[in-house]
Amino acid sequence: MDQEHLITGAARIVEMAGVAVLILGALLAAGAFARRLVRHVVFHDAYNGLRADLGRAILLGLELLVIADIIGTVAIQPTFQNLGVLAVIVAIRTLLSFTLELEVSGRWPWQREESESEPPAR
Repeated sequence: MDQEHLITGAARIVEMAGVAVLILGALLAAGAFARRLVRHVVFHDAYNGLRADLGRAILLGLELLVIADIIGTVAIQPTFQNLGVLAVIVAIRTLLSFTLELEVSGRWPWQREESESEPPAR
């Protein structure tokens, strides 16, 4: 098996892992949502939990798909056209990741959490 087939196979495995994370994350988020409803959590809170869980699953899946795109593009055919397409794909997915992070956590990825920015109590 030559190097190109090995790299292509690795990119496909990472792509499949990304898709699996998306599907499994959606199923787990739906299960957690149903469990919250059964436990009589207020619907609004259960819905917000569902959105946060789905957002986390999408973020992780997007990260894996970006890795697969980088492997598939740079390692196999690093032409300027392919690198340009990769740059656009990564830019779009990065923008999606940032907006999903803002939606899930209420802050930008580079911002500290409230508890991290406060000095420790004495």
